[in-house]
Amino acid sequence: MKKTTPDTPIDFHGKRVLVMGLGLHGGGVGTVKFLVRHGALVTVTDLRTRVVLQPSLTTLASCPTVAYVLGEHREKDFTDTDLILKNPGVRPDSPYLAAARAAGISVTTDLGIFFRICPARIIGVTGTRGKSTTAWLIWKFLRTKKRRVYLGGNIRRSVLEFAESLRRGDTVVLELSSFQLEDLRSERRSPHIAVMTNILRDHLNWHPTMAAYQHAKEVIFAFQKKDDYLYINPNDTALRHMAEKTCAHVEAPAAPKKFLPLIDNRLGEHYRAAVGLAIAVARHERIPFGVIERVLASFRGLPARQEIIASIGGVSFVNDTTATVPDATIAALRRFRPRAREHALVLIAGGQDKKLDFTEFVRVVAEYVDVLILLPGTATDSIRMMLAKKKDHTRLREIHDAKTMTDAIDEAWRGRRAGDWIILSPGATSFGLFTNEFNRGDMFAEAVEKLKKTRRVPFASL
Repeated sequence: MKKTTPDTPIDFHGKRVLVMGLGLHGGGVGTVKFLVRHGALVTVTDLRTRVVLQPSLTTLASCPTVAYVLGEHREKDFTDTDLILKNPGVRPDSPYLAAARAAGISVTTDLGIFFRICPARIIGVTGTRGKSTTAWLIWKFLRTKKRRVYLGGNIRRSVLEFAESLRRGDTVVLELSSFQLEDLRSERRSPHIAVMTNILRDHLNWHPTMAAYQHAKEVIFAFQKKDDYLYINPNDTALRHMAEKTCAHVEAPAAPKKFLPLIDNRLGEHYRAAVGLAIAVARHERIPFGVIERVLASFRGLPARQEIIASIGGVSFVNDTTATVPDATIAALRRFRPRAREHALVLIAGGQDKKLDFTEFVRVVAEYVDVLILLPGTATDSIRMMLAKKKDHTRLREIHDAKTMTDAIDEAWRGRRAGDWIILSPGATSFGLFTNEFNRGDMFAEAVEKLKKTRRVPFASL
């Protein structure tokens, strides 16, 4: 296969395609199935072993022609192929990809292929926080007009799973990560409508600098045209500066005042900007305010995002595992500290660091949290060291370590009374102890469910 350009249609039939990174989220599986349907000769390579990848491999049992190279990468696989589709989580400076490019092999992603073949109009949503909620609400608002509206992107499925169902007149809402956008740069394409919720420090273990992180996010509008639209958070100064580079129409809408009580009660004040952006796009698409209000009134947030999952003996449990940056945990504490009132607030936090700043995190934890339970990781090491140096702990009285989620729940439950709150909001990534943040949240929910069956009242009530 000759080296392709962003405008080159791709005929996969009989072509050798290497999929780099099968993963466990489902996106790799969807990509492989798409390629097989189109007659490609697919090889999958992943550093993880067959045992670890078994859930994905089981799903691909219906594709017996796929070859696998697992537990390693081999340079020859990258230089003796027609095309490489990389997982967005693979760093662009991979030596294997460098070898492929040196050999003249094209490298793209499922999203890159999607942008080439998609006949529908695309609405893209990105940001450090709030992008999942914004994308979901836009999709939900637009669906009320019974349009053919699809939701995809950074949501644990490949966009190629529904690409062949699309036609002109359809709308696709895509949640886009900085990894995906960085890969999309080579395609030189941006969505017709771009939405940016905020820019905070994140993924600095992957992007070399904050400027590089912002540069990746800018791809969402970098190739927009004059008749395209860019919606940004009106309260984010960094976004305002970034938006000066676009030739598209720029809108910076605030949530309508009449919706603020609904947003605050259902999701929390920190979601005002994200919901405001979703409402603005819905209004652009001529969705009536009455319809928007009905959708918001029935929406209590996405799973694993400040989700109250149980109450045992009057103790509330919150799954906020998607809080992988300090700012997200701070938002959770500011929301639930008032609900706890005079009762204890127990925080399960920590994990691996992404080269982020935990200064404000530590200050808020010391002021709002009664009991802190730390999961292992490099971020935990930093948090513990900063707390040890902090002299004024307004509220924090106990700090414990936990090797597993079961240990964390057992420690969190010890001494609890009705009215207390136990919150999983790590402020860090999950890698090392868990497969991903969703696995971390699942383990939390499973431990809580087990607790519900075995200990129906807090120890302090016995």
